[in-house]
Amino acid sequence: MLKQFENLTAEEQELLFTAPVLVSVMSSCSYNNVNQLKKEDAIKLSHIKTFTADPMLISYYIEAEKNFKEKFEATVSRYYPFDHEKRDELLHEINKVNAIIGKLDTKFANTLRRSLDLYAKHVRNAHSVIRDFMFPIPIQGLTT
Repeated sequence: MLKQFENLTAEEQELLFTAPVLVSVMSSCSYNNVNQLKKEDAIKLSHIKTFTADPMLISYYIEAEKNFKEKFEATVSRYYPFDHEKRDELLHEINKVNAIIGKLDTKFANTLRRSLDLYAKHVRNAHSVIRDFMFPIPIQGLTT
């Protein structure tokens, strides 16, 4: 258990460790669709985070990456078809994560929030980053 999580319930701890999955699913899914490039990027990034995260968060990401792909698939199943109602439910879970983060030490909480925000932005932009890497020069009809 992380020292920063000592005063949290087991349920709150589990929800915090699931936060990267929740923001990945929110960022990579739309109505009746899971963007496969974003999904793959989220899974890869979950493994990279254990090496690239702020040193304060390394233990957190080591725990959070355990069974990431399986948790991602289960979360997709839970919130499919990503209609308005299911997206609201997912957003409600993410808001619960934010409330729990608010119970943590301020420095750790701010670092974790910033990290999760950057993680979500990276997943959201996965397809355009790959496209821009493959086609750095605008091609009419393909990239514009």
